[in-house]
Amino acid sequence: MDALDRKILAELQFDGRLTITELAARVQLSVSPCHRRLRDLEREGAIRGYRAVVDPAAVGLNFEALVFATLRWETPDTVTAFEEAVTAVPHVLQAQRLFGEPDYLLRVATSDLAAFQQLYDEQLARLPGVQRLTSTLVMKNVIADRPLPE
Repeated sequence: MDALDRKILAELQFDGRLTITELAARVQLSVSPCHRRLRDLEREGAIRGYRAVVDPAAVGLNFEALVFATLRWETPDTVTAFEEAVTAVPHVLQAQRLFGEPDYLLRVATSDLAAFQQLYDEQLARLPGVQRLTSTLVMKNVIADRPLPE
């Protein structure tokens, strides 16, 4: 990956809806070489996909919490069972496995505190292998969906 590829990636992170003509102009390439590089980046997996970034509040998800999960290590399958189950919870926007304790960090969005409590009690606390959950509320997102640095 060279500097032009990185510039293509940077431009697309800021505006994934650029036409190939607009992208080529921004990175100072003609359309054909820019298109070829773009397809190579997609094929190689540097570009995993394209999507709209939706404002959670616009769809009624005004409440966000970070939930730390510590697991009981009963069997080698504990991690797999937890990860499969947490993947099935749509309100979990991100799940990251951590070194040390806690074992996981979950980013959760719901409509309000009552909906979060219900999700916590009925789904999160019942995930396989959970020993302890600790949560903190997000007061304000200072940086969200920042593009990767060049």
